[in-house]
Amino acid sequence: MGAANPQELLEHLMQADEFGVKLEVVQGSYSWEFFPSPLHQAILGDIAQSLRRGANSDSGCGCFSIMDAYIKFPDGSLKRPDLMIYCERPQVTREALRVVPEAVVEVLSPGSERKDLDVGPPFYLSQGVRDVVVVNPEAGAVLHFTKEGVARHASPAAIRLACGCELTA
Repeated sequence: MGAANPQELLEHLMQADEFGVKLEVVQGSYSWEFFPSPLHQAILGDIAQSLRRGANSDSGCGCFSIMDAYIKFPDGSLKRPDLMIYCERPQVTREALRVVPEAVVEVLSPGSERKDLDVGPPFYLSQGVRDVVVVNPEAGAVLHFTKEGVARHASPAAIRLACGCELTA
């Protein structure tokens, strides 16, 4: 796919959706993958349902989540995280979101390891996302990336996010 203006790119992304393909553009590099399996979706749904305000949190974060939607980051990249967490409910339209989430959760699927482990966490953190949680169901592992480094946990793990929200992954 050659360089496209933003409107053409959005049209390509929506066309891909119709064929069951997710396209992402990160710092000029395109990647695609097929829509996730029912197992992937079930794990993601469980994580989304576990999201809550931390017991001792006074951050005022509302812990709102949005699953599987495009976000346009400040550098122009377009990604479609499995789960995004916001303190305030972002305005939703048919366009890509433009508000950087507090946290992102990705569930690994076979074939997405490079995109979700090598590319995703450093990119998200560079764009202002404070927590990136990557769940590897095959290995029973959860990785929690922050600017300070990465913490490894066995699944299920209770993860406290910088915004004051907690989730179980």
